[in-house]
Amino acid sequence: MAALDFFHDPQLLAPRQAVREDLGAGQFILRNPTPLEPFERCVGQWLEKWAHQTPRALAVAEPQMGGSWRELSWGVLREQVGRLAQSLLDLNLAPNGPVVVLSDNSIDHLLLLLAGMHIGRPVCSVSSGYSRLAKGDFSRIHGILANLQPTLVYANDSSVYGPVLQSAGLAAPMVFSHGAKAVPGALDFADLLLSPESPAVMQAFGEIRPETHAKYLLTSGSTGQPKVVINTHRMLCANQQMLAQTLCFLSEEKPVLLDWLPWSHTFGGNHNMFMVMRHGGTLYIDDGRPMPGLIDKTIAHLREVQPTVYFNVPKGYEMMLPALESDLDLARRFFEKLRMVFYAGAGMPESIWRRLEAVASKVRTDPVWFTTSWGSTETSPAITFANWHLKRPGVIGLPMPGAEIKFLPSGDKLEMRIRGPNVFPGYRNNAQATAAAFDDQGFYCIGDAGYLADAQDPCSGIVFNGRVAEDFKLTSGTWVSVGTLRIALIAALAPHVQDAVITGHDRDELGALLFLTEGARKLPEDQLRSDLQQGLRAMKASGAGSSQAPARVLTLPDTPNMALSEITDKGYLNQRTCLQTRAADVQALYANPDTPRVVRP
Repeated sequence: MAALDFFHDPQLLAPRQAVREDLGAGQFILRNPTPLEPFERCVGQWLEKWAHQTPRALAVAEPQMGGSWRELSWGVLREQVGRLAQSLLDLNLAPNGPVVVLSDNSIDHLLLLLAGMHIGRPVCSVSSGYSRLAKGDFSRIHGILANLQPTLVYANDSSVYGPVLQSAGLAAPMVFSHGAKAVPGALDFADLLLSPESPAVMQAFGEIRPETHAKYLLTSGSTGQPKVVINTHRMLCANQQMLAQTLCFLSEEKPVLLDWLPWSHTFGGNHNMFMVMRHGGTLYIDDGRPMPGLIDKTIAHLREVQPTVYFNVPKGYEMMLPALESDLDLARRFFEKLRMVFYAGAGMPESIWRRLEAVASKVRTDPVWFTTSWGSTETSPAITFANWHLKRPGVIGLPMPGAEIKFLPSGDKLEMRIRGPNVFPGYRNNAQATAAAFDDQGFYCIGDAGYLADAQDPCSGIVFNGRVAEDFKLTSGTWVSVGTLRIALIAALAPHVQDAVITGHDRDELGALLFLTEGARKLPEDQLRSDLQQGLRAMKASGAGSSQAPARVLTLPDTPNMALSEITDKGYLNQRTCLQTRAADVQALYANPDTPRVVRP
């Protein structure tokens, strides 16, 4: 189907629309005029539906040693979820506490997640990085477990996670898929799949209400210490209905995903996973990552699996590009069946966007639809969607049916606040943080800023304008918009800069710490310095003032450190944490005289 038909066919893609309600004093509300249609009572209704209607269709697959895939149909998935749910009931777990998962994405992880939710038991997937990268210091993961008070804890391999759990002082049962016998008292996951399902499972299923807690997710840490976000069944089901009314083609073409995004975060664990569940599609679990060495796994899987929609963070696309550009057969397979290429978690550098467009144009006639959305852990997650053809990155879409965005002046920005059935009820066991998260009209204070691309046209789309709390003033009193500047700087220094940390709080000059791309680190020092100087001069020559063009930058020899929370599992740079962990580099950036790594225009 031609791209033009796709963008103008309301059976495939909802029309672009928004209405604006002015509130006075510079405030206004933006909403979608289409009402949100009824949605499911609970997440498990999707599993029940597809196990009945398409029991033999492939639901999920994960890679195994030797290159084969472990596959579960919708019928088998439902059967094993029922058996596992029965075992959870038989264990007579303590009330109220969640089932906690410490491992990466896997079929066993998915089974436990769905089994818990099927009987009204919330599940919390915790980033595996807290355990795997602790290097003997388990204080942070132990603190998280103490806060969650789990009634059961699961991990894939006891050799990796056993020491963490055995030293945590938990009374909850421990379950492992591998090596359970090595941990006294631990349960083997395979044994939990042996229990025949009794009517008690569906009785518990029938008692689930929309407000029942389905999941707990930890905030990413990009805004401070993690908080426990309540995800109700209403939130998750409403959000998928919002997406279904926007991406109408999903109801006609069951989505096929190859996805690595971690289930400990809302992008992979809610948006992507439940899109497959809602529409009865297929999820191929990608054990690769956008990291050196691990990206090769993703590339290998793409030689076998042809996704129809593809989700990634900008860094992931950047690391895929060399393989796609050098192997047009791979690029042809990747782009052949894609209806949508989606990025989120961070801003997409325009240089990466253009390279993706260029390689796609070599292997298919119709242009590829590159798009994005915007949301958070607290909004389950999607609030907006760009359901039209974008010419460049920057716009984050418009509110989907059921969502309202209130804009209100905050300094020289417009703060955005959210209301809708996809918004969380609060943070678990944290009344103070919950009260602070909402204004007196019930809007969630997300902390992000944005503005209309055309102030006179509500349908022009929202431009993301960074986090309100990240911005700072130079000693001149001039505000620096960190999010906007960061994207502009990466674009100006393309293709040499992977990411940037903006500096200059209470200083007289704007600066930045630069994380270089792999290619840039291989360049001769003189060439790299010359190219960076040229980019900085171009920013200045474009008319950028002191708050829009760095006067100095410093190149870093490494990449962001996930173990230190410099970057989240989603690939989003943690500006605040980087400034703390790189304090010595900030001092070197502003040293007098300049250190060798400092580059000036």
